[in-house]
Amino acid sequence: MKVTINDVAKHAGVSIKTVSRVTNNEPSVKQATIDKVNKAITELDYQPNLAARNLAGTKSYVIGFIYDNPNAYYVIDMQNGILSSCKDLGYELLIHPCNAKSDNICAELTTLVKHARLAGLVLTPPLSEDPKILQALDEIDANYVRIIAGEKIDSDTGLAVLVNDKHGAVSITQHLIDLGHKNIAFLSGDQHHESTKARLSGYTQALQDNNLKLDKQNIIEGEYSFESGVSGAKTLLNRANKPTAIVACNDEIAAGALFAARLEGLDIPNDISIVGFEDSPFSRQTWPKLTTVHQPNQKIAQMATELLIAKRRSQKSAQAKIFIPEPVIRDSSSKAT
Repeated sequence: MKVTINDVAKHAGVSIKTVSRVTNNEPSVKQATIDKVNKAITELDYQPNLAARNLAGTKSYVIGFIYDNPNAYYVIDMQNGILSSCKDLGYELLIHPCNAKSDNICAELTTLVKHARLAGLVLTPPLSEDPKILQALDEIDANYVRIIAGEKIDSDTGLAVLVNDKHGAVSITQHLIDLGHKNIAFLSGDQHHESTKARLSGYTQALQDNNLKLDKQNIIEGEYSFESGVSGAKTLLNRANKPTAIVACNDEIAAGALFAARLEGLDIPNDISIVGFEDSPFSRQTWPKLTTVHQPNQKIAQMATELLIAKRRSQKSAQAKIFIPEPVIRDSSSKAT
């Protein structure tokens, strides 16, 4: 049977992505790792799939934007950021929405890369965080850059733009604590997004840092949608021990929470403070305007695209970049009463 990249990875005791990085002569791979992979390649007589590389776009000038996200503002920001870099660098953009939970998602994406002869892919969560998808793309030597939640860059990060969601969540929760709030709830986004886990981790970290008890009933699981914010806030506000503040996992959820609070006859922020995350147009279209965490999605998308194209052109550039989201204080948060 033909030796595959997966066989080389197992033989060398490294990931498929590491083998791909070595065979593509990417920088920042340790020499010991390079030697180990090259030894495995020699011992197994592995031949890289040149046909797959050609299909993956060695002469193509089309970048694919792959996403599964219900937040239209997020998608538009990403699209505009990628398109801006593509125009500047002489590339075209192909946009491909998909269902990350589909049983056929790996076959769908590998077929797309081959048939559309893409130069590379910009992957956004949750696709960028799915090991099965990454392995399938590595097996056909596809070029891709990931936009992912993360706190630090290490040797396994690969080509990526990291967003330190945990830091942003710690900061926005600390803002509420500094205003005197102690009973602070959290409205979650989709559980299969790493950003949800990172933001929840930041929220709990801020409570721990200030010796505040974590009430698990104050954590409401949901989705990244307005409707989820409405539903989650109603659950919280119908309890005897209502929270005095809510941290929402994104601005759509926060806008839904604002709506639910108004239905209960509450004044924001005098009766309850509500904060969001991402600084999307939602945060400026609500009344009052949302206190939130600034996440420059368009800039993040531009950076990711530039990294991808620089790698394809074999230009020396950083393997990964990291963004630190910071709070934007507006009108939906005030001192606890």
